[in-house]
Amino acid sequence: MSTSLSAADFFAAKLAYETDPADLAAERASGAGPIVIDTRSAASWSQGRIPGAVHLPTAELEARITGVAPSLGTAIVVYCWGPGCNGSTRGALILASLGYTNVRELIGGFEYWSREGFATVSDEGRRRGSPDPLTAPVHAST
Repeated sequence: MSTSLSAADFFAAKLAYETDPADLAAERASGAGPIVIDTRSAASWSQGRIPGAVHLPTAELEARITGVAPSLGTAIVVYCWGPGCNGSTRGALILASLGYTNVRELIGGFEYWSREGFATVSDEGRRRGSPDPLTAPVHAST
């Protein structure tokens, strides 16, 4: 008997543990959104973040998570800069290792959230850029 996953099992598992910017935005707009955790540095957080996100850098995540999500079943999405950053993967692993059962990673991270034209906030204020035509239809409502 083989213990390897089928392609269908692999992709189902992948979808269970990841979300993309459009799906996260839709979840949040419906009012059913998860806690969103930014695992980047303080300088990165200041430069820009997803509105309503909680700043828990990866190095502080284990020590501070219960103040943000006391229940192990809390829906959580973690993100970092983008596809070239594994801070969200590390954060998701820490949370899963602590027993959190409803953790997902934002694929594309802050980069693709911003590139798709969703609102961001920085220490200077809130903004919304135009969608990048390589990541989202430019005529789409965001």
